[in-house]
Amino acid sequence: MPGEGERYQEFEPPASLRPFVRTLWTYAAPAPEPTVQRIAPDGCPELIVDIGAPYEEQGADGVFRLQPRALFAGQMTRPLALRPVGPVELVAVRFEPDGARDWLGVPLAQATDRRLDMVARTAEVRPAAGDPAAQVEVMVRWLEEQRRAGHWSLDPVVRAGIEAAAGDERPGDARSPAEHRALQRRFRDRVGVPPRLLRSILRFRRVFDLAAAPGAAGWLEAGLGAGYFDQPQMARDFRRFLGCTATEWAREQVGLARSLASQSYKPGPLSPH
Repeated sequence: MPGEGERYQEFEPPASLRPFVRTLWTYAAPAPEPTVQRIAPDGCPELIVDIGAPYEEQGADGVFRLQPRALFAGQMTRPLALRPVGPVELVAVRFEPDGARDWLGVPLAQATDRRLDMVARTAEVRPAAGDPAAQVEVMVRWLEEQRRAGHWSLDPVVRAGIEAAAGDERPGDARSPAEHRALQRRFRDRVGVPPRLLRSILRFRRVFDLAAAPGAAGWLEAGLGAGYFDQPQMARDFRRFLGCTATEWAREQVGLARSLASQSYKPGPLSPH
């Protein structure tokens, strides 16, 4: 169950931002449990602005270090371990898999498995505490200015590949090796990972959507519904993307990790506002 005062809300972007932004979301936990939270890859890069205390992130050396107050989280291919150090409140932009390229201004591959410091970039973004709708309004207004100034656009070939990956469609054999390599380069530029890896990440994410659905029978049924052949195949991805088993994750997770995992990543309005 959520902790006292904990809230998570999602907001649909306006039509002008919808091709690039999947949703905007806010989260607050006045008294978060001081435990490590595992965040799984979901296929979407995010811009996160902390209003409360930033999280600590565990590095490859096992040491926890404080995150910057504003950061861009690129595509993830491995688990992320976070730990709250004080009252949490934040507002975030969840981009479409290929939606952040023109905003970021560099290939998304440069941000894969990294959290880039965006404190200077977002200096004019000052959302007030305690009002999720107003926080999102500030972000939307700023993003609109960024979109107009940056002339954001999409690569239709990459977007078609993402839609195929979201449906777990296997690529056909029609492309030549040269065309396949060219598509991989375009994906690394605009998404940050190649199509095959994105498909694996999105399949893993579907497990959580199905497990949280009303009447869901359990992890195995959710995995089969998401496209896994059997339990061992799904278990390998739990180790790969979360570093634990499904049972361990369900037993241990609290706070932000639980809130994110309980939300659907399908496009469209995801919660009332």
